[in-house]
Amino acid sequence: MTKPTGRRRAAALTAPLILLGAFDGSSRESLLYVSNEIPNTISVVSPRTNAVIATVPVGKRPRGMALSPDRRTVYVALGQDDAVGVVDVASGQMTRTIPANRDPELVVLSPDGKVAYVSNEEIAHASAIDIASGKTLFSTPVGVEPEGVGVTRDGTKLYVTAETNNTVSVLDARTGRLLKTLHVGDNPRTVAFTPDGTRAWVSAEAGGNVTVIDVATDSVVAQFPIRDGKTKPVRIAFSPDGRLAYLTEGAAASVSLVDVARQAVIDSIVVGRRPWGIALSPDGGRLYTADGRSNSVSVIDTKTRKVIAAVPVGERPNDLLYIP
Repeated sequence: MTKPTGRRRAAALTAPLILLGAFDGSSRESLLYVSNEIPNTISVVSPRTNAVIATVPVGKRPRGMALSPDRRTVYVALGQDDAVGVVDVASGQMTRTIPANRDPELVVLSPDGKVAYVSNEEIAHASAIDIASGKTLFSTPVGVEPEGVGVTRDGTKLYVTAETNNTVSVLDARTGRLLKTLHVGDNPRTVAFTPDGTRAWVSAEAGGNVTVIDVATDSVVAQFPIRDGKTKPVRIAFSPDGRLAYLTEGAAASVSLVDVARQAVIDSIVVGRRPWGIALSPDGGRLYTADGRSNSVSVIDTKTRKVIAAVPVGERPNDLLYIP
């Protein structure tokens, strides 16, 4: 873990006091975590005030994040530390790191929160780590440059995208055995499951489209373009009712709204430069984007489809995690 100095040390010292108040029983405040790649920190944003209330120093190159089922712990992929950082939400401190093989980029948890799955970009593997013991359960070769990783609702299968091969590897989530390889759009970035868990959507940055996979059969059932195919869609978030999907578009500095049933873009919202991470409040009323080249988070009112705030955060924000 990098040692905080100066302003970062002051922020780290104040963070536990602020977060303890925010997480106090029934009156606790919701939080938005923002991973910042360059300063090696997580910015903690209050959705109530749209302001940074704390900064948490973590390890090198933090990117993907995942929340434990009890909402008390955040796991962050630390690409240059070859580890997953473990952050205690109540204290606002990283309490330990777990070895996660080379260059973990994104991380998800098993439904019971006991296993962390990561995409290891540099070595073209997907790994499973037992959180309690820190033991690697498996590390399976997948396509070149794996990034997106997702686990099915029942916890039995793992989907991993590969940017260079334009594939999704389907793995047995318990053993790591490769079950199937699916061909999708060019430069697939993210895999996201619909709220009912029956479909997986895979965004293709270079292909400018989304591939839809039937989870029961692990088969491609549809593929559709995002606008003109040149906006470079990356991350995906679904509305709570599953009727809408929101996609960040790095090249267009926007978010596209997709009618899920029609598989068609119905609107777009201009945000900051190179939006990457995306998060939605549980009630679907607020949408957030991590704007990597603006060093800010855009806050969007989903009813009006307007940006209502731009929150300055650390340099090159990557992922977002809403903690109810």
